[in-house]
Amino acid sequence: MTVYGNRLNNIRRKMASTDIDAVLVTKRVNYMYLSGFTGTAAILFISRERAVLLTDFRYVEQAAMQAPDYEIIRYVSDQFGEINKLLESERIKRLAFEDCHLSYKLYMEYSEKLKTDGFVPLGGMIEGLRCIKDQTEIGLIRKAVDIADEVFTHILGFIKPGTTELDIADEIEHYMKRLGAEGPSFETIVASGKRASVPHGVASEKKLEHGDVVTLDYGAIYKGYCSDITRTIFIGKPDEELEKIYGIVLEANRKGLEAVKSGILAKEADQAARDFIKEAGYDDNFGHGLGHGVGLEIHEDPTLSFRSDMVLKDGMVVTVEPGIYVPDLGGVRIEDMVVVNGDNALVLTKSPKEPIVL
Repeated sequence: MTVYGNRLNNIRRKMASTDIDAVLVTKRVNYMYLSGFTGTAAILFISRERAVLLTDFRYVEQAAMQAPDYEIIRYVSDQFGEINKLLESERIKRLAFEDCHLSYKLYMEYSEKLKTDGFVPLGGMIEGLRCIKDQTEIGLIRKAVDIADEVFTHILGFIKPGTTELDIADEIEHYMKRLGAEGPSFETIVASGKRASVPHGVASEKKLEHGDVVTLDYGAIYKGYCSDITRTIFIGKPDEELEKIYGIVLEANRKGLEAVKSGILAKEADQAARDFIKEAGYDDNFGHGLGHGVGLEIHEDPTLSFRSDMVLKDGMVVTVEPGIYVPDLGGVRIEDMVVVNGDNALVLTKSPKEPIVL
């Protein structure tokens, strides 16, 4: 059985435990996950007996090659007519839609035009399946992480005083593509000097200066899967307080990694790092969660947050990224990607974390 055939069976098992007769999948990363099709126009119709991929003329050939577990149906202008034929032939009474993705406008159009007795929300059923990565997915994520690690080694030789943040971001993204990445998994963050106090300070025209702290946060997409890394470096002798903060964040990162275990609540991992930062006197300067899931999307479940009661399970891939940000001074964040693996998380990120002074 193919990877995608196995995923099809998984969602059918989920459907069997509900009163849903069929599902419509319209979110791109979800139909990619379930079928292997990477085009930008598709709807999956999955019932207990049939698996159909509906697309337009542009993607019929591609869909046939990428999604062999699915029947391919081409629609011309009216996908609703094709879906209604499926609903009738399969005698579907309750059809589930992706309520977390479908806009209100499309929901109204679907509910008016589809001939079904019940048009019901699917909830996070597919996202729940995506939380646990199989070995194929972990292999692709590992490659995306390896690319990010190679980029970090390269960029250390590129950075120097006078270089702009935008120059650095461009070089990061150019080099990751040379290494086989499809592109960046999010807008590259390069924040130097006082700008490093902004957690998501995307690259600007600011030039690096002696004494700057520099936060680099970026990721690569490899065959659809994302990576995410943050390292903080210094240009010349670091400010005394920032040097102290670096040590605190590095230890918080270590405590967070140690806390990531199968069976614990996500908020317990967050607490391990957060308590240490609080004891160091910087509780008010760590305002985001410890991390987040990564896969086909750069931010997905589970979230390592003090609000999250999700239970961590083997195969989940998450970031561990504590940070301290002080206005008018700068900030430090250190981020690794890990696989939940029993009592010992498998750390994928290999870039050095000891202080680097250029």
